Amino acid sequence: MEMQVRGMVMAALMAAVTGALAYVAVPLPFTQVPISGQNLGVMLSGLLLGPWWGGLSMVLYVLLVALGVPIGARGHAGLGVLLGPTGGYLIGFILGAFVIGWFVRGRLTIFRALVGSVVGGALVAYIPGAAWLAHVGHLTAGQAIALGVLPFIPGDLVKAVIAAAAAVGVDRAYSLAGVRGRAHR
Repeated sequence: MEMQVRGMVMAALMAAVTGALAYVAVPLPFTQVPISGQNLGVMLSGLLLGPWWGGLSMVLYVLLVALGVPIGARGHAGLGVLLGPTGGYLIGFILGAFVIGWFVRGRLTIFRALVGSVVGGALVAYIPGAAWLAHVGHLTAGQAIALGVLPFIPGDLVKAVIAAAAAVGVDRAYSLAGVRGRAHR
């Protein structure tokens, strides 16, 4: 029971962290998809909470955005965000956090954290994001990749390094303090 309460609290906290990071957003003149800090929240959620609680934190985040809480990129919210050009990325956040958590289950190392963040937090999130962008924007797959994936790879690689270093640091600090670490152990 205590672990369930802890997991719920941590999932809510990571949804809030992702919402705060969404305000770090830079619009790009050639695409409707902004550069934002949201992916960093997705990566940290998966790394720190594991597949189930990390994925649940992103379900909560997406639900709050859909309900109108202004925690989407640049403070946008409502069902229009889910149905608009960036809606697929929000669904990708759920899948991405789950994949990251699954990838790093067990012992967290910097290498596993980094690879998990790149695979889950970037690549997995890009798939439904680019697909939905293509659908909504009436774009070809190549156009959607050019507008909704390629411009974000360098920044997401930097975010993966930051998330991996932070998660490994938090995990080590918990271990040194004798506190049970990540929620998925």
